[in-house]
This record gives sequence, structure tokens and C-alpha cells, in this order.
Amino acid sequence: MIYRVLVTAPYMLPILERFRGFFAEHGIEAIAAAVEERMEEADLLPLVGDVDGVICGDDRFTARVFAAAPQLKVISKWGTGIDSIDQAAAAAHGVRVCRTIDAFTEPVADSVLGYMLCFARRLPWMDRQMKAGMWDKIPGRALNECSIGVIGVGAVGSAVLRRARACGMTLLGNDIRIIHPGHVKALEVRMVERDTLLAEADFVVVTCELNPTSKHLMNAAAFTAMKRTAVMINCARGPIVDEVALAAALAEGEIAGAALDVFEDEPLPATSPLRVMDNVMIAPHNSNSSPTAWERIHWCTLNQLVDGLKAEIGPASRPG
Repeated sequence: MIYRVLVTAPYMLPILERFRGFFAEHGIEAIAAAVEERMEEADLLPLVGDVDGVICGDDRFTARVFAAAPQLKVISKWGTGIDSIDQAAAAAHGVRVCRTIDAFTEPVADSVLGYMLCFARRLPWMDRQMKAGMWDKIPGRALNECSIGVIGVGAVGSAVLRRARACGMTLLGNDIRIIHPGHVKALEVRMVERDTLLAEADFVVVTCELNPTSKHLMNAAAFTAMKRTAVMINCARGPIVDEVALAAALAEGEIAGAALDVFEDEPLPATSPLRVMDNVMIAPHNSNSSPTAWERIHWCTLNQLVDGLKAEIGPASRPG
């Protein structure tokens, strides 16, 4: 049997030829899609009608997409986040959804630490001034003089807190789940209500998943509650932050700065005010950058794809 598999994951597409032997061994015909950042519902609908599997990135798999894919057995997500996949619709159509848990914990946590160091030590700003011919000693802070508040004390949030602890920072955490007391003790973090975290933290770091409880969690009220000297960092998912409210808070001096690796719309529109704000650092959804981690994810994604393609799908789990 030949399985038709649509590949839309941007990190795998450029090196797809590397895995032709693997595909041949498992009877897979890999079909490469033309993708810039992600595929929307309208992009996927004409492509999924006869596919058995998908290796996807952050594509929008909606109920309509599943309805248009009667042969689909498995979606193997390249990475961790599956918020762009309608999981209820996947279950209704008997489609297995796979992902790699803890895929990019270390590089993402490193990115957060890098942003904190840049803002605390004012490194990008001094670099720009020096290259413009200015000799101006901009005041900075040591990280051990600062507090960090992490919203979402999962794998990434915990890795961020461990780095912050090593730098001597005061640690605050918040999560909608109950975090095991032993884990809290090991991290040496004080778990607090979100309002307390926003009011006390010098760096507010978003590391929670995107779900109905976290969309626009960082909104106008949240920015008003933060210190005027505080910096917000988001390396999680773009829609957790209300970017209109963020831009307004930055422009009005309600908070001191922001660093964002993810955005509500990706690529970030050219008209976004965040592109031209001096107190903002932005990156193109790249905090997962690590060739070592990428290689691990390539093979995990492929192996989970094969497991899903060859799993027995009974009539109860796949509507006729």
C-alpha cells in the first residue's frame, strides 16, 4: 500500500530529499506543499482530499479541512503546539494528532534569557548608538536586582525559571494548574496570583499554551497592572498577547518594553507599529532555532507519522 502524505512543515520542506529512503521503506509518497509560514483553511482544502497523512507546521486544520479529507488517518505535528488544529474535529473524524512534547524547551528558554539580558544591560541600544557615532553610557541593571514573573510553569517556564535562578533573580510563577509542591520547591519559585505577578515582576514572561483561557491574556488591563519599568516577553504563542493593546501601552509608557518572537498574524504585517518602536525587540518566530533540536524533531515527527498511518482504525473511530 502507498500512503500519500502532505508535507507542510516549513522546517522539513527544504530537506525533504534527505528522507526519501525512509519514505520508500514505509511506502510513503511525500507531497511537498508551497508554504511561506503556515497554511490557512483555504490553502489546505484543495490539497487534503486524497491524503492519508500530514506532516504539518502551524497550519489551520479546521472542521472543514477534516471533512474534506476522508482518507486522513494521522497529523504529525513538527513541534509541540497543536493549538491550530481543531482536536475535537480530528477526534470526530478518527484522525490521530501527534506532536513532540518538550520539543524546544532549551532554545526557547535561552531566547528568553537573552531578551532579559538585552533589556537589563541595554546591549542592542548601546550597539546602535555606537554605530551611529554616539558615546553614551546608558544605565543598566544587573539581573540579580530584578524579579521575573513566569505565566505558565510548564517545561519552558520551568527552564526559564532555572536560568533566572542561576542569575540571582527573584522568582514568581503563575499557572491555572496546580504545580506539584516538590517542583515548586526545586525551582525555588513563589507561586502567586496573576495580579500579584503583574504588579511585582520586572520581567513578565509568557510561556503558557494558547487555549480559550489564554487568548489575549496579556491585554490592556494586564499592561496597566504592570510596573511602568517592566518588560513583557512572549516566546509562546502570538494570540496570547493583544498586540493593539500592547502597542498602546508601549507608546503611552505604561510598560517599558517588550520582546516578541511570536505574533497574532505571521509573518508580522509590515504595517504593525511594533516594527518601528525603539523599546521593542522582535524576531520571526525563531526562538526554537537549534539544529540539534530540529534533527530530533524531524525523526520524532516521521516515526509518529508511520505509527499513525499503520495503526488500525476501527469503524467506531472513523465515521463512515
